[in-house]
Amino acid sequence: MSPTDAPSPSADAPAVASMSFEQAMAALEQIVAQLESGRVDLEQSITLYERGAELRKHCEAKLRAAEMKVEQIVQGADGSAVDVKPFEAG
Repeated sequence: MSPTDAPSPSADAPAVASMSFEQAMAALEQIVAQLESGRVDLEQSITLYERGAELRKHCEAKLRAAEMKVEQIVQGADGSAVDVKPFEAG
């Protein structure tokens, strides 16, 4: 595959904002593999890097949102939920 044959993010690539965490991670992994292969030219590398940075930011936001939803459930001796506490990062 020549540098110009490498797949690239294009107008038909899904908008990052509409991607699930899993979709964004998969796209980011593909970009990392392309960049690590060394088979893309400089301009394509820059374009891929920019898309990768956008995907990374999206993934971090999705993780923060999920973290805020995580709740610790305190169980009683019988295994039933006694109390629900908000997750505390730390």
